[in-house]
Amino acid sequence: MPALTRFRAVHWLQTSMWFWPLICIAGGVALSVLSVAVGRAFDGALVPRALTGGPDAALEILGTVAGSMVSLTALVLTVVLVVIQLAMGQFSPRIVATILKDKPSQFAIGTFVGTFAHAMLSLSQVSAAEGDEFVPGVAIVVAFVLIIVSIMVLVLYVNHIGRKLRTASLIEAVGDQLRRKLDELYPEEVRREDAPPGTLAAPRSGVLLHIDGAPLVDLARRAGVAIEILPALGDFVPAGAGLARIRGHPSFDIRHEILRRLTLDTERSLDQDLAYGPRLLVDICVRCLSDPFDPTTAVQAIDRLHDFLRHLARRRFPTGEHRDEAGELRLVTRTVSWDDYVRLCFEEICEKAGDSVQVTRRLRACLKDLLDCAPKDRRPAVERQLRLLDAQTCGPDRAGPNAEAWRASDPQGIGSSRPADAAPAPRR
Repeated sequence: MPALTRFRAVHWLQTSMWFWPLICIAGGVALSVLSVAVGRAFDGALVPRALTGGPDAALEILGTVAGSMVSLTALVLTVVLVVIQLAMGQFSPRIVATILKDKPSQFAIGTFVGTFAHAMLSLSQVSAAEGDEFVPGVAIVVAFVLIIVSIMVLVLYVNHIGRKLRTASLIEAVGDQLRRKLDELYPEEVRREDAPPGTLAAPRSGVLLHIDGAPLVDLARRAGVAIEILPALGDFVPAGAGLARIRGHPSFDIRHEILRRLTLDTERSLDQDLAYGPRLLVDICVRCLSDPFDPTTAVQAIDRLHDFLRHLARRRFPTGEHRDEAGELRLVTRTVSWDDYVRLCFEEICEKAGDSVQVTRRLRACLKDLLDCAPKDRRPAVERQLRLLDAQTCGPDRAGPNAEAWRASDPQGIGSSRPADAAPAPRR
């Protein structure tokens, strides 16, 4: 076979959604032929009639199995089409090829159509003729097993497709394919710079999701060293980049144990990464200030950001230094400051808020309330955001009879009967 033809065949097998379902149909046909042959070899006595019933019951069972498999196949195909439409609309039309290569979708369809093929062929072998009555008991038992397998596949597929719809999963799928092709097309690597002594490289790429603090402190104490985690929680770490650094000379090899205590995943989580919550709310708010325009939902997101920062304003922030029982420094992690949280919660929203008087009034009410309740050393970060908001709402294009509406503060955005700054809390 010419090389080009081989490539076309392999490419079709990789991108076609129907290759594995066709294999499963062939498997269902073979399973039906085999199970019916085994049943006839034992003259239908291998499986008791109490389990399969007579010919009428067998027809009902196999017909129900075949009908349900058609419904499940249609359901999976519908879900795949919805996923493709969502991916094309939200990401890129060129992401479709990645979805069509999704093996769990192909195997789910294959399981259902294979079970359908088995049930239909077995159905044709049921005979109720007098003197030639035959019930394929083995085939019916196999159909029962395939139904259980299909239910399990359906549940697993729903879980898989829910994860597949996530932005991080689609990006990760493209990224993994890109990395594999890079290793294939550019296999030679130039001399790598030596990492600083004691630095541990990430074994794979991913977002730093979880740090097992207490076990790492105990590990560092037993080894007589301190451990520094280089990225912050929520940071993306490329494969081979620095993940941790050992300060000192450990009494035994602790590198593998350190890496085992640091979890990398495809996307951030609120498990330890508190900044991820505001990040999600800001994303909702910024999207609502774009097309389609939905300022009321944006105000609801700002409500939750306001509540979060108001409670955070008077909390003591961790230093990122973890010590053992003797007071020795054993683990150092990067932390997020008050200024970082304020910038995260408001910077992008203030930049986008200039198109909505409702959002700007709600933002001003939020910022003024934070100025009243925050400690003195934490007010400059809030004042900076207030100046940024003023720059968006107090320009020459906001002059005129309605200028005061843009400069007012309102806890509801538009509609509160009481100005937000009518009765400020006493400054502390």
